[in-house]
Amino acid sequence: MSISVKDVTKRFGDFVALDHLSVEVPSGALLALLGPSGSGKTTLLRIIAGLEVADSGTVLYEDEDVTNSRVRDRNVGFVFQHYALFRHMTVFENIAFGLRVRHTPKAQVKERVHELLKLIQLEGLERSLPSQLSGGQRQRVALARALAVQPKVLLLDEPFGALDAKVRQELRQWLRRLHEEIHVTSVFVTHDQEEAFEVADRVVIMNKGRIEQAGTPQEIFEQPANPFVMDFLGNVNVFHGRVSGGRADLGGLNVEYPEYMDRESREATAFVRSHELDIQRVRNGRPALQANIVHINPAGQVVKVRLHAEQFGVWLNSSSRPGGCASSFRTIKFEGGGDE
Repeated sequence: MSISVKDVTKRFGDFVALDHLSVEVPSGALLALLGPSGSGKTTLLRIIAGLEVADSGTVLYEDEDVTNSRVRDRNVGFVFQHYALFRHMTVFENIAFGLRVRHTPKAQVKERVHELLKLIQLEGLERSLPSQLSGGQRQRVALARALAVQPKVLLLDEPFGALDAKVRQELRQWLRRLHEEIHVTSVFVTHDQEEAFEVADRVVIMNKGRIEQAGTPQEIFEQPANPFVMDFLGNVNVFHGRVSGGRADLGGLNVEYPEYMDRESREATAFVRSHELDIQRVRNGRPALQANIVHINPAGQVVKVRLHAEQFGVWLNSSSRPGGCASSFRTIKFEGGGDE
């Protein structure tokens, strides 16, 4: 069951939440909507679900136009950040709720719930109340409840946002394995790029109600479409300067830039990820910038270093695994295109 959102616009008063936005979710894919707060991620998800109505545009499930269909007619599974479980109901009854509403025969309800309890690895807890479960267990019950009615699509709104880091990491891996088993077309909202890149088949990066880039995690990381995407993906060093004659002069750093051979100088902005900087005690002939180390932070498997190039007024971030560094300036992404 593929999902197509075509030219959708949504306003709340004077605020434009979605601005003529279009996106495709392939059948069986797990797609992440990623972006800063206020970018329109949750609004888009709610329009796909039917919880919000677009001002204009079209939503298709496969070839069926569901733009004006009611939520209950779309057969959508929805998982919220804060579980939304019925506190007075046992795990079994929470999962069975949607089936009971549809007047499913008791034998089928029992069979389906036990099938899902096995799937979410909570067998033996069917008589427990939500208050007796951990946060991770409650979120798995919420997911099982959404899957009980065999939805056409599964929608998740920051499903791990209320959990601590360790549980969140475990559930990411579990959700990825679960998706590989059930293959239901799924869309989930997150502001955590690591989460999106680890779990999703495809990632859509949003900003101010528009899509900045869509593609596989590898495509987006290796070929960011514009400065916003490059900067949003985090820990980017920004250099301002000028380019001309195949060279870029970036505040004391001079490197080749064959994509612009014109002799007329123009402004340029370069983006360098922190792991692509190499710190050396002495110059070794490669393009370099003299800087002082201000702070060293051993953060698990990565060492993060903060530097200041006082002569040029530039603050830098570098990161590497202990015992090794990446090659200097392996990728410089310039505004307007072109890599070196």
